[in-house]
Amino acid sequence: MSNIEDYRKNIDNIDKEIVEKLEERMRVAENIAKFKQDNNLPVIDIIREREKLEEITEMASDDMASYARILYNTIMEMSKDHQRKITNQDTPLVKSIKAALEETPKVFPTKATVACQGVEGAYSQQACDKLFRMPKIMYMKNFNGVFAAIDQGLCQYGILPVENSTAGSVNQIYDLMLKYNFYVVKSVKLKIDHSLLAKKETRKEDIKEIVSHEQAIMQCDDYLKAFPNAKITICENTAEAAKMVAESERNDIAALASYSCGKLYGLSCLQEAVQDNGNNYTRFICISKKLEIYPGADKTSLMLVVSHTPGSLYNVLARFNALGINIFKLESRPLPQRDFDYMFYFDIDSEVHSEEFVRLINQLEELSHEFKYLGSYMEI
Repeated sequence: MSNIEDYRKNIDNIDKEIVEKLEERMRVAENIAKFKQDNNLPVIDIIREREKLEEITEMASDDMASYARILYNTIMEMSKDHQRKITNQDTPLVKSIKAALEETPKVFPTKATVACQGVEGAYSQQACDKLFRMPKIMYMKNFNGVFAAIDQGLCQYGILPVENSTAGSVNQIYDLMLKYNFYVVKSVKLKIDHSLLAKKETRKEDIKEIVSHEQAIMQCDDYLKAFPNAKITICENTAEAAKMVAESERNDIAALASYSCGKLYGLSCLQEAVQDNGNNYTRFICISKKLEIYPGADKTSLMLVVSHTPGSLYNVLARFNALGINIFKLESRPLPQRDFDYMFYFDIDSEVHSEEFVRLINQLEELSHEFKYLGSYMEI
């Protein structure tokens, strides 16, 4: 009578055969790669792949067909990756990334013309001042204006908030990413402390309206419950809210903005650090029209759409796992005017010079229905 150790020995023997056969298969793939290289043939042969998967599915028993298909789909991805290594075939994108690594200056600029959303005192300005020692700031009315300024060449860089540790992602930014071509060249995390600002003669019990940016309002949700009768008004920017209060003739209106905005616009701080979470950070990205990759780049942002086929997203995620690359953010956003189509946004940890990174980028273009590389950068 068999026991579990007997079964395990059987598994061990089978595994030994599988590893030997896998290596044998990959060696044959090397010969195919060399043949393709000698005859100027592409690594990818979609028709052959489909035929092979259909053949494997037919060979397997009914209850094992789906497992066999998943296994061989993975094996074929490994085979293509190995063939690329043999032939040194890089996609045009990988070639442009390598060129950017060579051509980008070794030091990030200390001064530049930079687009920020809002007015003087905005958190985007504070993020800009952390990245640039001597920036010339162009203030834009909204986030679209920052993207447009970069797109039209009005400035070299733009600063945009992408996520907050309390309120989550700034969805408007991710939606605008679909509209414009740009690259992330740097990112920065900024500690965000909101203060309740009003005119000097205003008391907390007088307040009938509180003005701020939507994200700030979400970040102070619990605090605002202390003002159940106050109207909550959303505006484009926290600094703009402070400016609006300063220019208003009313004594019953307040703004949620930074303490420095109070000093800038001559307002009184009724209460400091009113956000719900004391550990409140916003991550800002610095974008450019031109692909620039500065030394120390160890983070990369990507966008992709996968096909409507079973396992398509799994195949993408499996590549990250196989290459040992960590995904520290994954988010989906619906594509406008396309029913039930989603764009997936990835932020990953990977040294841009590493072989694994190059292999990943080479593969993702093939695994995706649509693919957009948003840049590699360092975060401060």
